[in-house]
Amino acid sequence: MNHQQFFSGLVSILNKVMKNISIYLSLILHIMDLPGPIHDFLLVFLGLGLILGGIGVVLLTNPIYSAFSLGLVLASISLLYILLNSYFVAAAQLLIYVGAINVLIIFAVMFMTGSEYYKDFNLWTIGNGFTLLICTSIFSLLITTITDTSWYGIIWTTRSNQIIEHDLISNSQQIGIHLATDFFLPFEFISIILLAALIGAITVARQ
Repeated sequence: MNHQQFFSGLVSILNKVMKNISIYLSLILHIMDLPGPIHDFLLVFLGLGLILGGIGVVLLTNPIYSAFSLGLVLASISLLYILLNSYFVAAAQLLIYVGAINVLIIFAVMFMTGSEYYKDFNLWTIGNGFTLLICTSIFSLLITTITDTSWYGIIWTTRSNQIIEHDLISNSQQIGIHLATDFFLPFEFISIILLAALIGAITVARQ
C-alpha cells in the first residue's frame, strides 16, 4: 500500500502543478504579447516534450512510466493550445484528459497485482522493432508533409480572408452555442457511444 499511496500523492501533486502552470501561463499570455523568439522557443520546447513523451509511451514497458509519459504528452498539447490563445480547449484538454483519463489509467495500473505488469525498467523488448519501424515511417511522412507545405501562404490566406476568428476560438460561450445548435446531433451521438461503452465496462467488471 505504500507505493500506492506514494503514486496517489504524486498524481495529486502533478495535477495541481499542471493546473497552476496552465493558469499562470494563460494569464501571462493574456496580459502581454510574447515576442517572436520567446514564442518560438516555447513552441519548440513543448514540441520536444510532446515527442519525448510519445517515445516514452511507446518504448517504456512499465505501464506506470508509460502512463506518466502519456500525461506529459497531454499536458504539452494543452499548453500548445494556450499558446494558440484557445483557452477553453486547453482547459478542457487539461481537465478531461490529464485530470481524469490519465489519472484513471494511473490508478488502474497502481491497483494491479505484481504479476500483471513488469516492475523492471526495460527499454527494449521483442517486437519493438516493428513498432519502431511504423513510428519512424509515420514520423518521416509527417516531416515530409511539414517541410513541403507552404505555411506562409496558409497564414496569409487565413489572415486576409479571416477564416479563423479569435472570438470564435477563445470564447467558450460561442463554443457552447455551436454545440447546442449546429453540432447538436454529433454531440448527442458521441454521448450515446460513451454511455454504451460505460455500460459495457460495468458489465465486464461485474463478471
